[in-house]
Amino acid sequence: MLTRVKDVALLLGRIGIAVVFFAHGLQKWDSGVGATADMFSQIGIPLPSVSAFLVIVLELLGSIAFVVGFLLPVVAIGYAINMAGALISVHAAHGLTGEGGYELVLVLGLTALALGFNGGRLSLDHVLFRRRRQGAGELQNA
Repeated sequence: MLTRVKDVALLLGRIGIAVVFFAHGLQKWDSGVGATADMFSQIGIPLPSVSAFLVIVLELLGSIAFVVGFLLPVVAIGYAINMAGALISVHAAHGLTGEGGYELVLVLGLTALALGFNGGRLSLDHVLFRRRRQGAGELQNA
């Protein structure tokens, strides 16, 4: 029973993180790639147009993948890089807490990593890649 509770908790965590990223992705989508690129340029993000497009795709499509548990480590690394960029370029100057502080981006990035590498059995990754892992384990035990 504890395993089921753990898997549900991991799923709920993935949903929570994905909802936050998806909401921010929708804001960027609504503003448009151009406006997002302009904002990225103002804060010193390299290749602002490319970065804006990639961040929008990550935050929208990556969030859907994170909820269903598909390519969890890949999406988690993308989220962590995204949050590291936000921390360095915008939030670090404001300190840990308070207006514009980096506590949220720190928690989002690190929690995404933890969930991405420990996503639980309620994920497509578990369903799709379980046989491969089990087969590899059987070869090692032989």
